[in-house]
Amino acid sequence: MASELQNSLVRSMLSAPVAGSLAIARWCASRGWPVHPLTPGRKTPAGNCASCRQPGHSRQGCGCTATGRWCHGFHAATLDFARIEQWWGGNPDLGVGIACGPAGLVVVDIDAHERELPGRDRLLPGIGISDGVDLTGLANGFHTIGVLAALRGVVGPADDETTLRVRTPSGGLHVWYRAHEGHRWQCSTGSGGRALAWQVDVRAHGGYIVAPGTVTEAGVYRAVGAVREPAPLPGWLARELERTGHLPPAHVPAPRPVPPRARQAVLAAGGGGGAVQRVLGALLAEVADCAAVSEGAAFSEKLNRAAYTAGGLVAGGRLTVDEAERALRAAAEHARPGQERRCTGIIRSGLNAGLLRPLSLGGRA
Repeated sequence: MASELQNSLVRSMLSAPVAGSLAIARWCASRGWPVHPLTPGRKTPAGNCASCRQPGHSRQGCGCTATGRWCHGFHAATLDFARIEQWWGGNPDLGVGIACGPAGLVVVDIDAHERELPGRDRLLPGIGISDGVDLTGLANGFHTIGVLAALRGVVGPADDETTLRVRTPSGGLHVWYRAHEGHRWQCSTGSGGRALAWQVDVRAHGGYIVAPGTVTEAGVYRAVGAVREPAPLPGWLARELERTGHLPPAHVPAPRPVPPRARQAVLAAGGGGGAVQRVLGALLAEVADCAAVSEGAAFSEKLNRAAYTAGGLVAGGRLTVDEAERALRAAAEHARPGQERRCTGIIRSGLNAGLLRPLSLGGRA
């Protein structure tokens, strides 16, 4: 099934946007990457509805996403397959964006625009480049990230063939990685204060990335090489991101453990946990962690993702429906007490979608 999904992505990238956007959105959601619509032919999120464009309106308390609208950019990103069918099935010219934070992605965005060099102190923030170093030929992000990698004695992201890389229509490159568990890496795009290197941005929490296969007026976001899955974020790159301020302030609550009731429900299934605990436990922890944030925690998406995975485990014979529901409800009640009706709907939707795609111990089957 995994190879079939990879082939589906390849076909989507080679097909016209009318035929490909829905397939791309499905493929992304099947990997647990929440998706949201992009404006047809562009790389920017689809515009808000008329009500959300009114002065003084904000996404806090906005009910549009609950009624099926895609307002507020990546904040509307979803794993709900019914909603995905509604959005892209009815509007096949929409592009596909992925909310990086909820998806657990860190994407290094390397630009290829040749521009006048900034001051030496801005080429590699925090790393001094003496006047004696010849900068002739250095003109874009490929060069600066290459210099950083050379200084650290490692293979740079642009040359990392172990992970998903996507060529942009402008000649740049998106290099995709999976975030380390418990690390909430932050975007550098638009931050004004964070940068990995000149003409090199980072897409993570607080941002989105264009899905491979998406077609814009400038061209196609096309995967390069043979790898179609993000590799774990390399240790050296994680250290560079931390050094350059891509972690949140210390006051941001750390992820909480899985609530005891949810943990017991998972351990009781599959003969005492094991692989089931490893696969489902981390997702239940993300759901439980939403208890620390009343808004903006992507609770619905995280619960849907956990339910979808649980449904796959049920279909693969690793859990019963009752065991899955007990674990999911325990985590949801811990995070959002008093919202049983809402949580039940999310759990049922995710489970039903996951039941259609059995999950093996090595990943999605």
